[in-house]
Amino acid sequence: MIKKRTGEIIVTNEKQNKALKKLYGTLPGRIALKVLTHPLISIIAGAFMDSRLSRSLIDSFIRRNGIDMSQYISEDFRSYNAFFTRRIKPEKRPVDTDPRHLISPCDSKLSVYRINSRSVFRIKDSYYRVSDLLRNDFLARRFEGGWCMIFRLEVDDYHRYCYIDDGTKTGNTFIPGELHTVNPIALEKYNIYKRNCREYTVLHTCNFGDVVQIEVGAMLVGRICNRHAEANISRGQEKGRFEFGGSTIVLLFEKDKAVPDADILRNSREDFETVVKYGEKIGVRA
Repeated sequence: MIKKRTGEIIVTNEKQNKALKKLYGTLPGRIALKVLTHPLISIIAGAFMDSRLSRSLIDSFIRRNGIDMSQYISEDFRSYNAFFTRRIKPEKRPVDTDPRHLISPCDSKLSVYRINSRSVFRIKDSYYRVSDLLRNDFLARRFEGGWCMIFRLEVDDYHRYCYIDDGTKTGNTFIPGELHTVNPIALEKYNIYKRNCREYTVLHTCNFGDVVQIEVGAMLVGRICNRHAEANISRGQEKGRFEFGGSTIVLLFEKDKAVPDADILRNSREDFETVVKYGEKIGVRA
């Protein structure tokens, strides 16, 4: 379930949910998943989405999802992926510059979870280990008692993302894997944060300690395109983009470094995702 910060509940796409339940909840669907989640399928789909032939998909996508193109910088898109990674007008995504404020790295549906003393966090009735996300037990232990924030992007979201604070970053670590959808229906059946391909870096931030940012790919393409290796970074600066496919960003915070906003905490306890925007305040410095 999804809720705006005003308290309004968003009705989900039941037609899409029924299709995903068949895909993830039936034997024929699970057989099909073995094909759909294979990286080779994503390579083929990606090649098509990069081609001029894919331009024919753009207009119908805009109509079906009610996208307001006046918010975006006008250009002649050479492919569907060029459209999918379109740039928004800067004034449409103002970045909160108060150093005490934690900002969202992207447009998304946000859930927050406490990481316990065993570096585990709980989503509904399932438990997930931070070390499974990172494949690094030593790094995972640094976030015991902190927060795991999961930003789920859908296909109609803005698919560029930014740095949450000033500081420096390490190089990027890529972890190969499958490409499941990031829809919550898939999460009920698979630990997609452990199985999907993903890439992470450690952000040494000025105001929130060391933060791990993980980009998680998703079904069909979900390509992760990060702009920088080891570098100096600044709040609101573009970090990268996802190409076609709904995707996810995960932020890990150390204990006593950040506090999520009260409405986001409340919504997460009630199993609601909260709609947030690139650069918007979502918490404060502890």
